[in-house]
Amino acid sequence: MYILGISAFYHDSAAALIRDGQILAAAQEERFTRKKHDSGFPQNACRYCLEEAEIAAKDLSHVAFYDKPFIKFERLVETYLTFAPRGFTSFRMALPLWIKEKLFQKRMLAKELKKLDGGREIDWAPRLLFAEHHLSHAASAFFPSPFKDAVVLTMDGVGEWATTSACFGNGNCLEILREMHFPHSLGLLYSAFTYYTGFKVNSGEYKLMGLAPYGEPRFARLILDRLMDLKEDGTFRLDQQYFDYCTGLTMTNAAFDTLFEGPARKPEERLTQKEMDIAASIQAVTEEIVLRLTRSLAAEARSENLCLAGGVALNCVANGKVLRDARFKNIWIQPAAGDAGGAVGAALAAHHLHLRQPKAAVAGQDAMQGAYLGPSFDQPQIEDALRRAGAKFHLLDEDELIPAVAGHLAEGRAVGWFQGRMEFGPRALGARSILGDPRSASMQKVLNLKVKYRESFRPFAPAVLREDLSDWFEIDSDSPYMLLVAEVSKKRQRSMSTHESQLFGIDKLNVPRSDIPAVTHVDYSARIQTVHAQTNPRFHALLTAFKAQTGCPVIVNTSFNVRGEPIVCTPADAFRCFMGTEIEILAIGNCILKKDEQNPGLKLDYKNAFDLD
Repeated sequence: MYILGISAFYHDSAAALIRDGQILAAAQEERFTRKKHDSGFPQNACRYCLEEAEIAAKDLSHVAFYDKPFIKFERLVETYLTFAPRGFTSFRMALPLWIKEKLFQKRMLAKELKKLDGGREIDWAPRLLFAEHHLSHAASAFFPSPFKDAVVLTMDGVGEWATTSACFGNGNCLEILREMHFPHSLGLLYSAFTYYTGFKVNSGEYKLMGLAPYGEPRFARLILDRLMDLKEDGTFRLDQQYFDYCTGLTMTNAAFDTLFEGPARKPEERLTQKEMDIAASIQAVTEEIVLRLTRSLAAEARSENLCLAGGVALNCVANGKVLRDARFKNIWIQPAAGDAGGAVGAALAAHHLHLRQPKAAVAGQDAMQGAYLGPSFDQPQIEDALRRAGAKFHLLDEDELIPAVAGHLAEGRAVGWFQGRMEFGPRALGARSILGDPRSASMQKVLNLKVKYRESFRPFAPAVLREDLSDWFEIDSDSPYMLLVAEVSKKRQRSMSTHESQLFGIDKLNVPRSDIPAVTHVDYSARIQTVHAQTNPRFHALLTAFKAQTGCPVIVNTSFNVRGEPIVCTPADAFRCFMGTEIEILAIGNCILKKDEQNPGLKLDYKNAFDLD
């Protein structure tokens, strides 16, 4: 029994395919169209999923969509009526789109699905299912988890009405425990501050999180006193006089500006200490809310396991705090916690909740297969793509490739690493990655400014051999999806001098703070990826070889793309990015490419090739 899950029409459209409850394939549409956060119907992602399973659309027993458009439209209309006459301009812009497209999604989905099967006449109506948005998120977190039962916490901007929800998962059941409703939303609160600090909503939230350690949370009390009424159990209400997201065209308004000492920062404007302090403040408030929520849920003692999903679950700093708080014995976070993961959740909800199929026992860490669910390319395909692109490459066998790449890393070169199936979700996990030497004091700045072409303050994540984790970081829990933050081990840290600790904001970044400065943030934290031999044997072998050559089992791991570009999907994407940046080495399949051996006429300008995110 094949079920196709789809998320679309808001941001990060995706498709996922399951067979008898097993996840076979999943991918975001942006990886194929090369349009960041593509929100259109995921035609390419759907086609990939079918091809991966070697089936046609007619073989699908069901197609599950990740939310319910009629309920969402109800929320939209009720909100405008509540705030009327405010918001008429926004209402006038939104209504035609809903009437023309979004309200009649069953018809639109049938039309798009028909294209997948070459126009074959199929009555899709009885095969189409719609899951509520938060139920899709909850299903994406619980059913692939390694737990028989768990508390499931979903936190995001908004689905239909729910903004935060708690469920209890047991077997093939998900019981809703409680919900918070729009407009009182932790995700929208965080996005409001993302907008205010000059970053793009639904894209720049992780930048705000990365900026927070440079500041002091001097606005945290103001947020708690004026913007919200926060209860002991983590529930809250937001004072809407400071926000514009219900009916306006922006996230915040003039009253918000007055409260926080001036207007919103303009995109790309110079960052000041104020933005750093704002980031630190909303991050501290977010952590407090999440901790209150998880503590209150743990007090109900229905399970010792916790699953997290929704966009807020990508806040790995807050996740790390929940882990260290230890109210739950075990924590598992859906790697595609945002809307893309709703495609997986919708398919699994159809299988387990609609068709009442049992939750299978999970062998290994979980059922997400390390999130390696995207397209792969065999060696002949890779070589053919490189030749057609005009690339010059060396062909190595496995025993030669791994030590050669480790050697390039040890010598301080930036390496593009393209191996196996593409990752599903926002993180590169050693399949579509740019790698570097974490011991280098200059690697963080080089990768940001010369390879990624992005803001200099952005931290990089360490990939570390699972068996060496506790020797290098203050954590001993699996973190295969780069969704937990912990401190670098005390014995690996270097103290800053009085002068260094008094440096302004981003200037602190140039001070080596540990034996692995390229992955150590200014507060000595790191967003950790534990690498396991069973889920990614080639990446594990590379880390093992790097450790053998250097004594360090850690590698800088960042996504294979530049700012504003989706992560590379195909060998051709990888070669273009290689030629458009200052990446020096490309390891793709068993091929090694050196930048200085390539035809200079193939060089591209990737610095200005994509819209800034």
